[in-house]
Amino acid sequence: MSVWKVVSIVSRFGLVLGVLIGGATMIQHDVCAEEIALPTPSHSSRISVEMALQQRRSLREYLDMPVTLAEVSQLLWASQGVTNKHGYRTAPSAGALYPLEVYLVAGHVTGLPVGVYKYRPHTHTLVNIVEGDLRSDLASAALGQSPVRDGAIVLVLAAVYERTTTKYGRRGSQYVHMEVGHVAQNVYLQTVSLELGTVFIGAFSDDSVKDVLKMSDTERPLGIMPIGRPR
Repeated sequence: MSVWKVVSIVSRFGLVLGVLIGGATMIQHDVCAEEIALPTPSHSSRISVEMALQQRRSLREYLDMPVTLAEVSQLLWASQGVTNKHGYRTAPSAGALYPLEVYLVAGHVTGLPVGVYKYRPHTHTLVNIVEGDLRSDLASAALGQSPVRDGAIVLVLAAVYERTTTKYGRRGSQYVHMEVGHVAQNVYLQTVSLELGTVFIGAFSDDSVKDVLKMSDTERPLGIMPIGRPR
């Protein structure tokens, strides 16, 4: 039996044992987690960058309608998608260190079960972290803000500061905060192109958001972006 097969069996046994003991629905953040392939993102649209900038607004009210998996794919690509063979992404990053992680809280997506997912940019795939519709739980963590509960999906932007501060020291934290702004604007403009709406939310309990999304100890949530069809 190969070494890799042994590792896979051990990892899967640990996952099953953890679920049996704790009765939890959390999925491990590991390389053995099953990846969900996303549709190939489009690189063109009928809306120009200038038009998207003109129309960009923060929208907090959404219709009770689903978004498609193709739209989810496009939004995730806009946030952190890889754009060339060197691994560079749609948003700039100091030293190309990419400290951000993007979580998808799916509540009403055609073709995707409800749950919390993590985006893997290099494979353009999703990995399920937690099962179930947790939009209401996340809204509670965000001081009860209704857009988080009402959006068809919610993107949560988190950071692993050490990826940047190891090279840039204390100044690196500022670079991470700049990067969150870049990503948020990308998502805003992409929602305009898709005729969707979003708002950037910064008021929330860090610890509560981490608990809902089962984030690792090294990750810190920095922004929440509910997305849906505008009312």
